[in-house]
Amino acid sequence: MDAYDEDSNVPDGPAGTAGAGGTAGAGGTGRPADSDDSSPGGRPTAPERSVRLPAPGERSVRVPASAEPSGPLPDSARPLPAPPPEPAYVSAPAESGPRAGTRTGVAALSPRYQVGAALALAVVAVTACVHLGMVFLHVAPPNTVTKQHGKAIDEWIYPEFEQNWKLFAPNPLQQNIAVQVRAEVRTTDGGTRTTGWYDLSAQDGRAIDGNLLPSHTQQNELRRAWDFYVASHDSDNRPAALRGALAEQYLRRIVVLRLDREHAAGPGGVVDRVQVRSRITNVPPPKWSGEKVPDRPAYRLLPWWSVPADEAEGGVR
Repeated sequence: MDAYDEDSNVPDGPAGTAGAGGTAGAGGTGRPADSDDSSPGGRPTAPERSVRLPAPGERSVRVPASAEPSGPLPDSARPLPAPPPEPAYVSAPAESGPRAGTRTGVAALSPRYQVGAALALAVVAVTACVHLGMVFLHVAPPNTVTKQHGKAIDEWIYPEFEQNWKLFAPNPLQQNIAVQVRAEVRTTDGGTRTTGWYDLSAQDGRAIDGNLLPSHTQQNELRRAWDFYVASHDSDNRPAALRGALAEQYLRRIVVLRLDREHAAGPGGVVDRVQVRSRITNVPPPKWSGEKVPDRPAYRLLPWWSVPADEAEGGVR
């Protein structure tokens, strides 16, 4: 059995002398004479080298040279690179909105206000359901409900919620109707003269064309007045309804005001009478249609209307 001292790595012998064939080195330690020195037991010892480890105290440890690999290391035996440092994460705040458990909306109200809000929502819901039901019964074909409660339905619908099918008219308008007017003017010297025809519809069309926000009067005033007159008079211009006189007066006042804007009477002149007519032209059919319609305009001429003194010169507005 070989006996070695762990601290000096020299064979145990008398007075610490070297074995056979060896000399005592400086300091009294037995160093082999060459690399072929062997221990007392005859086993050769490998050269030793000191490896410094980065440990506290800088303690030296001797590692046999034979334990170190010679030559380049294979890829599988090479040490793995150190992992990159972990990024420093910034923790987000635990809450980014209202505090957890905070009540919002109706739940945040006091019980008394919650009851009031619930009652208001219930009233709105019931009113909406009743309105939808009334509108449905109004536009639905005649049935038992409309026969028994037709008056109540009409009182709910008219006039604010009136419904009609004009958007889906089965026979849409295929004619252009222009309203024109001329006047008989009394001049300052006592004479009279008749003006030419003023195309009022064309004037409204020019005012609307290119206007992003045309006025309601430019779009509908003259047109609705003419429709009112035609609906309340027959083809011979005789009143066919109780509101015939009102329709005539309404149309007359509108055309007198328009003539005053055009200064039709001239300096010092007064509009004494007016005459209205309509010019009706058919809308040409599309090219692919074989329908043939007359292209000549048709006129409906109304009688002369005397202008009262309070309406002359545009006095009534």
